[in-house]
Amino acid sequence: MDTEKTKNTEQTDQKKPIIDQMTDLAAQAAGTLAETAVKSVAKRAKKAVAGRIPKPVKKAAKTVAKAAKARKKAAKKVVKRTTKKAKKVMSKKAKKGKKKSKR
Repeated sequence: MDTEKTKNTEQTDQKKPIIDQMTDLAAQAAGTLAETAVKSVAKRAKKAVAGRIPKPVKKAAKTVAKAAKARKKAAKKVVKRTTKKAKKVMSKKAKKGKKKSKR
């Protein structure tokens, strides 16, 4: 279907006078330019709002973020420790079981 659409648009573009083709091209360029302008203005506005936030609030937000990251790391370490301990316990039980069965 995409090829059919492109063929039809190419045929209609060839039938149009060159002035109309240039007008369409300029309209597309203007739309793209307007879109990028809106995005850049929004980006500047975000930065401006972030700059107005009081320093104590920023500091508190950073400490909360650090604490959350630290908890995740600590949780991963705890999981690793428990798995290592479980492996050791299982291997000890397996060894004890083998000795009992030989007797």
